[in-house]
Amino acid sequence: MENKQKVRTIIFYKNHFQDFFLKQRTKVQVKIIWTLDLIEELPRISDTYLKHIGDTDGLYEIRVQYGSDIYRIFCFFDQGRLVVLMNGFEKKSQKIPKKEIELALKIKKEYEQER
Repeated sequence: MENKQKVRTIIFYKNHFQDFFLKQRTKVQVKIIWTLDLIEELPRISDTYLKHIGDTDGLYEIRVQYGSDIYRIFCFFDQGRLVVLMNGFEKKSQKIPKKEIELALKIKKEYEQER
């Protein structure tokens, strides 16, 4: 097995991500892991997979698509190379639900206060 260099490191803050991840079907979990591996290994990531959310203070969404199902996992960067995963949800409409963004910003603030 080839050993790939990591450009970034992904960590989980509390159990927000794990709670979301464990609720998903196995095939969706595999796709999420594949996407997270890309984020850790690629020097430049297409916004197909990782995109800044406008009008937020450093909030990003990891974008996972499996078939016609679309999933989003919120994250942010800490010290440049550390990607902190937070809450995720299945996307049902074009716009990200405001309550999901508010929750992610609340979790991010909590993380920053604990650091």
